[in-house]
Amino acid sequence: MSGRPQLDHPLVHRLLARTRFPPAGTAVRCGVSGGADSTALAVLAVAAGCDAELVHVDHGLRPGSAAEAEVVASTAAALGARFTSVTVVVGDGPDLEARAREARHEALGPEALLGHTADDQAETVLLALLRGAGPTGLAGIPPARRPLLDLRRADTEALCRAVGLRWVDDESNRDPRFRRNRIRHEVLPLLCDVAGRDVVPLLVRSAGHERDAADALDLLACELDPTDAAVLRAAPRALATTAVRRWWREATGSAYAPDTAAVDRILAVAASEAEAADVVGGWRVARTGGRLRLVPPAGLATEGHK
Repeated sequence: MSGRPQLDHPLVHRLLARTRFPPAGTAVRCGVSGGADSTALAVLAVAAGCDAELVHVDHGLRPGSAAEAEVVASTAAALGARFTSVTVVVGDGPDLEARAREARHEALGPEALLGHTADDQAETVLLALLRGAGPTGLAGIPPARRPLLDLRRADTEALCRAVGLRWVDDESNRDPRFRRNRIRHEVLPLLCDVAGRDVVPLLVRSAGHERDAADALDLLACELDPTDAAVLRAAPRALATTAVRRWWREATGSAYAPDTAAVDRILAVAASEAEAADVVGGWRVARTGGRLRLVPPAGLATEGHK
């Protein structure tokens, strides 16, 4: 990179028109790994007039991760943005990708902007299909805090080249241990070949339909009392499931809803098939006098839990 990034480049203006950033002058915290997507996020945040802070989270999972922080620091300096580096510890083992993602989101905080693109959305929808997910899962990545969700990965790379910023090529994005990588490099190209066209826009469109359905269900589920076993038994399964997941998030403070098997265990308790059951993460559900309650793991403060 030589000189300051060319933020007046025509491509910057064209892509900015397809994004959703807060108003100019708004302070924003951008999660920037150093890859093309998150680097483009930083460029467009600054071009949108936001007061941007670029935050790099180092998981320490591979050699050279510290050097990636230096690339992000250089990008921040070139853009005139603030820079913060955060280190988290994620041990090797099962569900490494999911645990690393959760640790990163926790380090960034709930208001951080993220650089997900339409390609990420398509991959997420296919992963949800492999899990047998319902409308919420098939809705994919929620649009909140994802200003680039209408852009493509090719757009972000073209933008970085156009403004003169280099990006990090993360080798872990080709590691076949991670299911998302196999979706990206094997499944999506095959689907495009079978369909004879680019299937990413189709999957993104499907995700939008599912999000509309999930939002409608969520609105209806607000009228249900998920702690009333009789109400859950009488409700259509889709509504009962949505109400239980909403209750779970509110009661536990978790950003992630329990999977289908865990929800089934809760509904089984509501149906009097069991008086109590394990849910997930040490949490249990119990029924007393027709009312359900979530019981936190031993040692976890119970204040505020229902």
